[in-house]
Amino acid sequence: MEGLEMGKRSRVIIWAGLLIAMAGLFAPPAAQAEIKFGVLAKRGIAKANEQWGPTTEYLSKKLSTKCTLVPLKFVEIEPALKNGEIHFLLANSAFYARFKDKYNLKAINTMINRKKNIALKEFGGVLFVRKDSPIRSIKQIKGKRFMCVKYSSFGGAQMAWRLLLEHGVNPKTDCKAFQQGGTHDNVVLAVRDRNTDVGTVRSDTLERMASENLIRMQDFRIINQADDSYPFVHSTRLYPEWPLASCGTTDPKLARKVAKALFLLKFTHPAMTASKVYKWTYPSNYAEVTDCLRIIGIL
Repeated sequence: MEGLEMGKRSRVIIWAGLLIAMAGLFAPPAAQAEIKFGVLAKRGIAKANEQWGPTTEYLSKKLSTKCTLVPLKFVEIEPALKNGEIHFLLANSAFYARFKDKYNLKAINTMINRKKNIALKEFGGVLFVRKDSPIRSIKQIKGKRFMCVKYSSFGGAQMAWRLLLEHGVNPKTDCKAFQQGGTHDNVVLAVRDRNTDVGTVRSDTLERMASENLIRMQDFRIINQADDSYPFVHSTRLYPEWPLASCGTTDPKLARKVAKALFLLKFTHPAMTASKVYKWTYPSNYAEVTDCLRIIGIL
């Protein structure tokens, strides 16, 4: 009898263990403890916090989950993706085109910028020199010092890089130096102060710095200036604005919630005022960005 009772107890223990294990299998997944929102800090960490901090605060309240801003330098983007340090990435279109397959990124929104109270879904790159420079054409950039923001900057390097190649100038081999300024502001000031001969930054940079009384527009000349209705000086073709992408390990349900929360933001919201975004919309087609990267040899 004692052996029989022990057998029964053993079976009860086994079944109890199985039930506990099965309960674990079918239990709802644990709520997201924290959302890491990575953003390219193209003007530095402090500016990124100022610009995008209110957006992550909004998401924290809207989703009832802590959303932490993770400002990233250009060189920190890929390590953050590789090491799974972020759930979402807001960066220039080239980072998305370059890493979407490698790290399974998925664009969930495209931001429409607000500049001078105008909604802009595209941006370009601008080539510029000092007003007193003898350089007046792309061909004349050969043999000169040419400064970009970073080689990985789309609006501040790669757009103009493609343009130069299309005009027979390879900045890596035909220029006296192909320099990196680190930030858009640094490039503009380097041209102004004669520390380089030609600079390239994203469209709206010159106008923004002029509005901040950092420079005077009349001190510069635009090379290959486009003649179109776009409200800011630019030299290159226009490309779609930055996408917000979910990372490969991010829960698709969470990605949909974040996308919806941003769609619902009105342009009068403090988060939109700080970020200078007019609205968040559906993802754009980034095929033209991919073409650019292939032409300059990055893809």
